[in-house]
Amino acid sequence: MRCSRRGFLVSVPLSIASSVRPSTAASAGGKGRLVAPAAERYADPSTEFPVTRLTDPAFTSVLPAHYGRAVAHRGNFLLYSSDSSERMEAYRMDLKTGQARQLTEAAKLDPRSLTLLADERGFCYVDDKRLFLGNLGNLSAREVYRTPEGFETSGSIGVTGDGLYAALVEHKDARHRLRLIRMADGMAQTLAEADEEMADPKPRPRRASVLYRRGNGVWLANFDGQTNYRLRLADGEAIGATWSPDGRGVLYLNYLADAHRLHNLREFTPDANQDQAIADTSQFVCFERNSDASVFVGASGSKASPHVLLLVRAVRRELTLCEHRASDPRMVEPVFAASSQRIFFTSDRHGKPAIYTMAVDKLVSETEAAP
Repeated sequence: MRCSRRGFLVSVPLSIASSVRPSTAASAGGKGRLVAPAAERYADPSTEFPVTRLTDPAFTSVLPAHYGRAVAHRGNFLLYSSDSSERMEAYRMDLKTGQARQLTEAAKLDPRSLTLLADERGFCYVDDKRLFLGNLGNLSAREVYRTPEGFETSGSIGVTGDGLYAALVEHKDARHRLRLIRMADGMAQTLAEADEEMADPKPRPRRASVLYRRGNGVWLANFDGQTNYRLRLADGEAIGATWSPDGRGVLYLNYLADAHRLHNLREFTPDANQDQAIADTSQFVCFERNSDASVFVGASGSKASPHVLLLVRAVRRELTLCEHRASDPRMVEPVFAASSQRIFFTSDRHGKPAIYTMAVDKLVSETEAAP
């Protein structure tokens, strides 16, 4: 951490601008529709840090799942979903101007499935049991895979760093299965099956395996379908498991059975079968790491202190950034920009769920964005 909260406050201008613009759209509807900026900047009631609400709370706007890529490497645009056109569609927001462009004409878009590919020319999403690959340039979309008749697609997807494969979960009644889809031709293979809930598939960086939630545990399945096992994490419930940047460790929140004990952040190393504590938290219910896992951002589930906080790994210290005041703290799912200089999160504190952002460049050292 590079400075104190007081030092940061001194550096912030006393007059915080508030720019409210109507969320009007261009006359042409559908794919390519432009939505005017609707940003509003305000001083957080608890910390006085400047926070910007990016979307109009008259409509529901949400970020993808916390492990899906939402922010461009250079921090110049954001991918999100909104029902401002009366049904949920994907949008690309220019973070310099605040103007958004509709990317899809979906029948039944799953907002959590939206994810930006590493080359930032394309994006993936699930629409009505179909996996699509979209083009950010010409807005074309190609159906990659369709869930077979009788099955349903369950929630979010995970895409490998090279964009060659996507992992998703399907279910038929109580039967769930983890599927690996080849993006080039839609060829699919089943990596795991079980009569219990599966969710949140996350391909391992630089390795041919997928992390996923199954029942009350966290599991790891190889692409060859030969290895599939439950990770031996610490006692208690594991929440929000995600990969470390190099793919060597699994970062997760640990909820202990004793309600009086603090939720703690931990890391499990699959190759060594070792689990270690990182730090206790202010009752985080969701979190995400920055680009080098030196700092974490989380949302507290405390009703008395509904805050978004930074947790600095080296010193195990937290700093309150702002209030989220979400009706369900789990919706907040804060994430970092690749440079670690800005965070984004979701809250319904001003109406329907909207997307918020704030700069943390005075508090977190800049990290190098992955290529």
